[in-house]
Amino acid sequence: MKLHQIAPALNSQTPRKRKGRGIGSGLGKTSGKGTKGQNSRSSGGVRLGFEGGQMPLDRRLPMRGFNNKNFKKEYNIVNLTELDNFKENSVVNLEFLIKNNIIKKQAPYGA
Repeated sequence: MKLHQIAPALNSQTPRKRKGRGIGSGLGKTSGKGTKGQNSRSSGGVRLGFEGGQMPLDRRLPMRGFNNKNFKKEYNIVNLTELDNFKENSVVNLEFLIKNNIIKKQAPYGA
């Protein structure tokens, strides 16, 4: 058996529907969409979650959770192996870490 001889099992794949190809195809003229109405139009239909004017489920349910983004603390993580390369008794502070490209920038709120 060779790669070019491999084929899917018989009748395992149904041919795609060729819409709008004449009356004889069974899917001509309106292409199986019926006549008139919102869903028969090009790009017709309703948006995701639309319930015909009824208040959608995602708006009926109460909001859950809490987002503390205004007071979130951001941290600069420094590996100890990166600090191991410097001389002993050297002062390690924020300016020193930024100057030696260990951290990118100062985190807000001094965290």
